[in-house]
Amino acid sequence: MASVEHLKSRKGAFRIALIPPEVLGALNGGLIETVNLNEFLALELPLLARSVAGHVGLDAAHERLDDTLAMLAAFKPMQRHSHIARALYDMTAEHAERDAVAHRLATHASDVARCWAVQWITLSGLPLADQLDAVRRFAADPHFGVREFAWMAVRDSVIGSLDEALALLQPWVSDADPNVRRFASELTRPRGVWCAQIEALKTEPWLALPLLEPLRADGHRYVQNSVANWLNDASKTQPEWVETLCTRWVAESPVAETRYIAKRALRTLAKSTP
Repeated sequence: MASVEHLKSRKGAFRIALIPPEVLGALNGGLIETVNLNEFLALELPLLARSVAGHVGLDAAHERLDDTLAMLAAFKPMQRHSHIARALYDMTAEHAERDAVAHRLATHASDVARCWAVQWITLSGLPLADQLDAVRRFAADPHFGVREFAWMAVRDSVIGSLDEALALLQPWVSDADPNVRRFASELTRPRGVWCAQIEALKTEPWLALPLLEPLRADGHRYVQNSVANWLNDASKTQPEWVETLCTRWVAESPVAETRYIAKRALRTLAKSTP
């Protein structure tokens, strides 16, 4: 097999049509990660799914996978990933080493394969605490796409057990890894993106203060943006509370990091002020 090491440092084409055939072949073969949205959208999912199935020890020609891949065109792009993840998950039911298959998928070279592994957590039916334990490795994943799939995978479970989730996530906001800290914030955003809204936090955003307070002067911009976006979400239903909180934070923590969070958190309110 030809080496793909030289492909890993690429910047990524700014148009799908400009992606080199060598890169597309390696992506569809599950040998490298995507580096931008264009590469993600250019994937030929049937090719990738069969490649990944073979890599993790599943039958690439299994009838369950064949049926799913035959129907992919009928689904929206993001739904296609969910259906592939479900097919692979179902195929492991008859596998003698199900845990080993799951581990190989979770540590696969392809970021998309790891995204499918994330979705297995949703399918598992595990209690919330166990789901959070399982998703942590993906929350800390070096690839941005896997990290997004990670919080989306447990969002509905968090909504269903919000008080428990806020308590379980408390240690996450003090974690040494900024990706883990950001996960706790992004997961609990009142509105969020491409996900169900958390009505309780739209109405009473102060319930999440134990998660937000430790992050008010976080040193990483990735975390700062998430906290600011969290508060910007809340400002659409509880504007006075967000304004008061930001004023207090800047007074108590007069550093650049907190000022940045506060300014970004108030951006929607600033636009509405005459």
